[in-house]
Amino acid sequence: MLTNALLADGRLVDISAADGLISSVTPSNPKGAPDGASTTDLGGWLVLPAMAEPHAHLDKALTADLVPNPTGDLMGAITAWIAAAQAGKITHDGIVERAIAAMDLLLVHGVTAVRTHVNVMAATGATAVVAVKEAAAHFTDSLDVQIVALCGSPLSGPDGAPTRAALAAALEAGADLVGGCPHLDPDGVGLIQVAIDAASDAGIGIDLHVDEMLDPSVLFLRDYARMIADSGFEHLRAASHCVTLGMQTPEVQAAVSAEVAAAALAVFALPQTNLFLQGRDDPTATPRGLTAVAALQDAGALVAAGADNVQDPFNLVGRSDPLETAALMVMAGHQLPANAYDLVSNNARRAMGLAPVNFEVGDPADIVAIDATSVRGALADAPMSRRVFRRGQLVASADQETSVYR
Repeated sequence: MLTNALLADGRLVDISAADGLISSVTPSNPKGAPDGASTTDLGGWLVLPAMAEPHAHLDKALTADLVPNPTGDLMGAITAWIAAAQAGKITHDGIVERAIAAMDLLLVHGVTAVRTHVNVMAATGATAVVAVKEAAAHFTDSLDVQIVALCGSPLSGPDGAPTRAALAAALEAGADLVGGCPHLDPDGVGLIQVAIDAASDAGIGIDLHVDEMLDPSVLFLRDYARMIADSGFEHLRAASHCVTLGMQTPEVQAAVSAEVAAAALAVFALPQTNLFLQGRDDPTATPRGLTAVAALQDAGALVAAGADNVQDPFNLVGRSDPLETAALMVMAGHQLPANAYDLVSNNARRAMGLAPVNFEVGDPADIVAIDATSVRGALADAPMSRRVFRRGQLVASADQETSVYR
């Protein structure tokens, strides 16, 4: 039982959990918990649905010093990573160690589910997937971990045979979804088709990096939505980035967003990395590099937000805290705080195939308690005093101490 818990609507309640699910939510009892109940007194801290990270790169996380990106742009990051891999800097043990450290950071900030894209290349096969699986095994009782096989290019045609072989090895190693980047492939539509076919055959989901650039003539998102709809694909499906949708006219944004919603494609906005990488060649009225969040929401598409890269050559900073992502969605994505929090919690959970947490009986007891009095205050201050519960069990905690001397 969690006692003296403050809900976002202002109610002070006691929350009971059994078998990993919320079993009751009642007005806070000043007499305390029943005898024999295992309790945590939250002292009026705000309780919220545990957060989820729908788009990470755990095989690259925390490598900003190991793999510097002097140019700071996307191709500089890609070139730097390839060079580091060829130089032997990216090792199995290194990936395992850094992925564990990155998941520790996510967990202590209030994340109980993470989806990570992991490189699957012709030259390296499923080695990174194997390493991240090893790291994930340390979090069986604290994190839901989903691994996307992020396929290199080319993927389709005769030249894509080695990459398709690497994808097969990654699926054999336990990857949970198929991924890739159609805008970087010589045949983007062909890559989408290979990914859909591979995911269908394996009975798993698909999550593609889509249109991660500012060129409005590139719009694979529309192809992707139509191909998913035409294929009758039945598993989880998502499109990450979708930057060029934000470069279209309002009419095109609305039309494509309607197709995305009809195809039940979840869209992940990724403000940290896109703000860092995009728009460097546009010094006047520099675009934010975000997708058309409002148009997608107006069309009824499921929109969530993630951090993408954290302290690696694709994004040199980042705290592994979805409150940072939510705050950026307020400032750069023009979302109100409560909705911004949904983007990094329940919306992300739904997109990952996980049940939302609405503090109703039967909901998962995945809860984060924060020393704050409102959702807006939590996003603004990001206090590090937190308690993190997964399936009703305390899995991480942090306490912040501050002193001011005058």
